[in-house]
Formats: sequence, C-alpha cells, structure tokens
Amino acid sequence: MTSLKPILSHIDNIPSTPGKFKPDKSPLHYLHHRFRLPRITLWTLVFLALIFLFFFLSPPSTAAPRRGLRTTASYGGSGWENHVKSSAKPRSRAGHTVLVTGAAGFVGSHASVALKRRGDGVVGLDNFNSYYDVNLKKARKSHLLDCAGVFVVEGDVNDAVLLRKLFGIVHFTHVLHLAAQAGVRYAMVNPSSYIKSNVDAFVNLLEVSKSINPQPAIVWASSSSVYGLNSKVPFSEKDRTDQPASLYAATKKAGEEIAHTYNHIYGLSITGLRFFTVYGPWGRPDMAYFFFTKDILKRRPISVFEGPDHATVSRDFTYIDDIVKGCLSALDTAKKSTGSGGKKKGEAQFRIINLGNTSPVSVNKLVSILEKLLKVKAKKKVVLMPRNGDVPFTHANITLARKELGYRPTTDLETGLQKFVKWYLDYYGGKKKSSW
Repeated sequence: MTSLKPILSHIDNIPSTPGKFKPDKSPLHYLHHRFRLPRITLWTLVFLALIFLFFFLSPPSTAAPRRGLRTTASYGGSGWENHVKSSAKPRSRAGHTVLVTGAAGFVGSHASVALKRRGDGVVGLDNFNSYYDVNLKKARKSHLLDCAGVFVVEGDVNDAVLLRKLFGIVHFTHVLHLAAQAGVRYAMVNPSSYIKSNVDAFVNLLEVSKSINPQPAIVWASSSSVYGLNSKVPFSEKDRTDQPASLYAATKKAGEEIAHTYNHIYGLSITGLRFFTVYGPWGRPDMAYFFFTKDILKRRPISVFEGPDHATVSRDFTYIDDIVKGCLSALDTAKKSTGSGGKKKGEAQFRIINLGNTSPVSVNKLVSILEKLLKVKAKKKVVLMPRNGDVPFTHANITLARKELGYRPTTDLETGLQKFVKWYLDYYGGKKKSSW
C-alpha cells in the first residue's frame, strides 16, 4: 500500500497565497516535485469524485421540514411580521389578542372567525397536515379565515423557534390551542403522530408560554374520549378517566395531566374543554355524519355499528356553533396566569369542562335524518362495533359548563344536519336522484 506521507508533506509545503510557490533549489527536491505532482493530482481527482458520489447519490433526507422557519422566510421578514401584527390587533383595548393553533381545522377556523368578527385580535397557526384532504383546509382558509381578516402562519406547534418568534412579535393575552392529531381509528395506523401532535406539541407550547412575561391564559381542546370505558352516564368531570379505549384518548388524558402540572408549577391559567362529537359545515371528512353523507349520495353501502347483544350505538352530537360559543366563553372567563419569568407567584385557575349537547342520538337516527335530508335511501349494513378504540355511547353532563361558562347549546341534530347538508351540496356540487 502506497504511503500518503510524501503527498501530505508536499501539500504542507504549498503556501496559502496562490501563485507564489517556488520549488526548492535542491535537485532532489526538484525531482521529487516533478515526479510526484501527477500522483497528487490523481489522488485529488479520486477524492473529489468520492465527494461528488457521496452527495449526489445519497438518498434524500426523510426529516420533516421546519415549516415555521420556511414560512418566515417566504413572507420576507418584516413584511411577514407586519401581517401578524395587523391580524393580532383588537378593535378595542378591551379585546383579547388570541393565538389560535389548528386555525385551519374544523373548530379552529370557526372559532377564529367568531373571535375576529366580535373584535378580538387573532393570529392563526396551522401546519396543514395531510391527515385528511388538505384542499378542504385550504378552502377554510380562503373562504372563512381570509375573508374575516385572520392571518394564518403555516407552521408547527412543535417548532419552538417559531413560537418564540410569534410571542416576540405579539403580546398574546390568550392561546386557544386546538391543534391536534384527531381521530380514534387512525391511531392504529400511525400511533407516533398522536404522541408528536397531542403530547410533544402541547408540552412545547406550555414550555414557551411559561417563559412569557406576562404569561397568556390557555384554553385547549381535550376530548370526551377520555371517559373511555366509563359506564356511568351522563359523563361528569368528576367521573374516573383512567380507562382510555384508544391511544387518542390516552394522549388527551395525558394532556390534562400535563396541563395540571404546568398550572401547579408555573402558574399558567389553563382550561381544558372536553368536546363531544362536534359536527356541522366545513367539518372533518373522517366523521361518520360526513362520510355517511358522501356514501349515501354515491349509492354506496354504509356500515352502521351496533354493540354486543345488538346494543344501540349513540353519540352526543354537538353543533359547531354551540362549541364555538363555549370556546369563546372559556376565553372570556379565563383568569390571568400568575407566573412571571417561569416562576409561579400565586395559585392559578385550572378547569376541565364538558362541552356537549346533553342529548345523545343513536347512529340509526342519524342515518334516518340524513336519508330525509338527502332524499336518498341508505344502503345500510349493520355490523358489530370492532375493537378499534370506539366506544358505544357518549353523553355529556354540562352542569359545570352552565355554571362556569353560561353554556347552553341550542341546536338539535336535525337542524344542525340540515345546515351541514346544505353546505356539503354547495361545496362538493353533489348531484343526487331520489331512490325512494
């Protein structure tokens, strides 16, 4: 094997300033230089070729892009900041300044618009992930958020640099944290997404929020799923929630415990809202009422679940407008955080509250209402509910919501579905023929 010593020693003798190299006058050194030079060039070419192959033939990185930082660059620094500042400015000094995460989502888009229309300052944050149709999320942005004057930053709650940037631009009085990995069944396909979105991202948000001075008050979306296998109805905030039936439920329950920890140690004012089966226009395509509508119109069979011994499966369907009213009331009644500089100065408010309709309806009744509104007979296939994380029934006790928030849902399922179906047909241009 040829030694590299002569080559390296020769390179060491080349001065840093080009064009000034002069060979040693010694004949031996001259001969060494003359006959070794081609060899050095060959080694150099080989080395460069290896570098070229390494960089151009290596597989592309699978790491997720840091979307928040790319967004900052795409909006051109100060221009992007000016959009954020403008959107965050309330109409009056009494108005809130709210950061809404998951702003392009179902609840997030409706809540953002409601806040903006009543005069609050609102900045949205959403990563526009592909869990369901991204075009629907973009349509919510263009049809709802843009029209209301809500500026949405495309970024991830896991991006601490982006969050600190936002808090540095605007003094947010409140955070409405709605960003999450939704859905019960998808956890069996992509479990890690639930940890990243529902646990890691929430901790990241709390970590940034605790260090802000003054700290914001936080309202966030938990879920009725935390009641899991609880058989006592209606579900009360005092009931046990230590038997989750899905990973989604477990991550939401973990979120409640994490929230309590940050409230206890750092003085963050935190309110968790347990949503019960939210539905309505611009809803999520993975929800039963949504894909039932799609399949009924396309004359496809739908699977209607039943429990053991033909038990009825029921849900406490809650219309989007009622949920939004609950969210806004939670923000309005949230007390200030008590921490400063990451240190707790006094006891801070901590609440967990149900937001439901307190009127469970069977899935069979849901289908009957859709048949009536769509004027199409459903092709029903009754099947036993699989063990995929779903529970047979949900039913909210909203006594605490009435007391704390003045919450009173007003929309029954048929009225709400009528509004949903009208939106669905307008949005998707559905063409149907009656098969009665």
